[in-house]
Amino acid sequence: MSDSETRLEELVTRIEAAAGNVPLDLLIENVRLVNVYTGSVVETSIGVKGRRVATISSDPPKLKPLSIYSGKGMYAIPGLIDAHCHIESTLLTPAGLAAAILPHGTTTLLIDPMEIANVAGLEGLLAFMDGMDDLPYRIFIEVSSRVPTAPGLETTGGVLGLAETERLLDHPRAVSLGELDPAKVESLSAEHLAKILAAQRRGKIANGHAIGLAGADLQAYAAAGLTDDHECVTFDQLAARVELGMKVMIREGSSERNLDALVSGVVKHRLDTRNLMFCTDDKHPSDIRREGHINYNVNRAIELGLDPIEAIRVATLNTAEHFRIDHLVGAIAPGRYADLLLSPSLERVEPRAVFVGGKLVSKDGELTIPISAPEYPEKLRRTVHLFRKISRDDFRIPAEGERRRARVIELIPDQIVNQAGEAELAVVDGALQPDLEGDVLPIFCVERYGMNGNIGHALIHGFGLKRGAIAGSVAHDHHNIMVVGIDSEDMLTAVVALVESQGGFVVVADRAVRALLPLPLCGLMSEKGMDEVDAELSAVRRAAREIGCNLTAPFMTLSFVSLPTVPALGITDYGLVDVEKHRTVPLLLK
Repeated sequence: MSDSETRLEELVTRIEAAAGNVPLDLLIENVRLVNVYTGSVVETSIGVKGRRVATISSDPPKLKPLSIYSGKGMYAIPGLIDAHCHIESTLLTPAGLAAAILPHGTTTLLIDPMEIANVAGLEGLLAFMDGMDDLPYRIFIEVSSRVPTAPGLETTGGVLGLAETERLLDHPRAVSLGELDPAKVESLSAEHLAKILAAQRRGKIANGHAIGLAGADLQAYAAAGLTDDHECVTFDQLAARVELGMKVMIREGSSERNLDALVSGVVKHRLDTRNLMFCTDDKHPSDIRREGHINYNVNRAIELGLDPIEAIRVATLNTAEHFRIDHLVGAIAPGRYADLLLSPSLERVEPRAVFVGGKLVSKDGELTIPISAPEYPEKLRRTVHLFRKISRDDFRIPAEGERRRARVIELIPDQIVNQAGEAELAVVDGALQPDLEGDVLPIFCVERYGMNGNIGHALIHGFGLKRGAIAGSVAHDHHNIMVVGIDSEDMLTAVVALVESQGGFVVVADRAVRALLPLPLCGLMSEKGMDEVDAELSAVRRAAREIGCNLTAPFMTLSFVSLPTVPALGITDYGLVDVEKHRTVPLLLK
């Protein structure tokens, strides 16, 4: 039977079940259904046929259902949706991620897989997507628009041009063109503007990345057809985008903590929430386990004064409507997938049971189904290759004189944006020296695709290291190896350890590896389970603290410093990048 014949048969059977002519597969009875269309709560039962809802009724069905599940008077809430995330940043494969998100009620992810694409190109991305077919939750694709993110300013392992992008936009999982940064619009890049038009021709939206934009620049960006933004850090930024018809994704990740400021403003100014969504963007599994996933966004928004049903709507229907998939997900209603969670409270969403496609996938915080892990091609596990042998001298910043003034990347706590600063450092034996008292340290970006051997260098303030080095192969968006430290031998040891493990996070002190989280799948993810990855992540974070790092999520912070599209400064294998000028700039000042 063909796919179209199967779908037709499922539709006919569902209609027959709704009419009472054939039995329901499942009746979830005695629930208080949160109707995100009307904003009401209704005592009723939910009838499921196949993978979709067939009936919402308080009347008993004409025929006995094949299965009955008692909701025990709990609130039935639509499955939560993450409007934008980079699944690679969870450090888990999609299969491994199931144990992290399903118990928290997230049943749909909208992912921009630009990290995999930057490492492995189109074929690697398609191989990665092939493993999504048997997942117990839904993944839709925001087709990566910028691979590489900054052509001519970074080395990547893959490139997605217009032809590759159009091929991906035709994929059945594709719902949008992924985030496009302002530089592509400001420069009137023909290739990237053509990608926007390609998405629109297919009836799909184009996602934004309007970091720092205001005034005429924001107007021009919106005029290009970018429909949303997940980079707001203040309420004024949020309001400015909504006023122009853009939607805003309120982000709460591991190092990007924007929810409190944005939701507080929404509540204070009584802003209509229909233009808002929730996303994580980048969130590590330990943080998901500790505080939750999208349910954390919902619960924190409620604590800040947002009406519970409004908060739930932001996490469900708003996102589905924006991405034009509300005929599939975003509500508990006939014809939609039977993706829902049961919570004893509306004031605090705590899933006791989670259903995806009418199947119970999680109960009381534990998965109820086995997860099959796909077999990825070996080429996705062998992606870290140095062009040449490196030495300790590669981790010195050459300088003349006794003291030199230089540009410094100034970290801003809990944000991915940074500030451009300056510092004066001592020069010893022809190399800049770290300033431990002032917390100004050298940072390097090592090209890891075996293409050119580039090593970019810069200075950074905010890591707090007192000895040793930390390094990682997760470095947005090019994913070369980032290393920050005090001692050149320790930095060399850290990079060598990551090459040997084919990627990961590492902490080194006194020439020895203190903790290592291997991430061999494209240098971005582990194929281990959530518990193991969580334990290894905790170990490298703990080891980083032991050598002085006081950041909450040091490796997430390290990964974002490398962005050549997030103000004010970034570091790639090409060197220090002035984001606003879209070019590399000298580290040393005259």
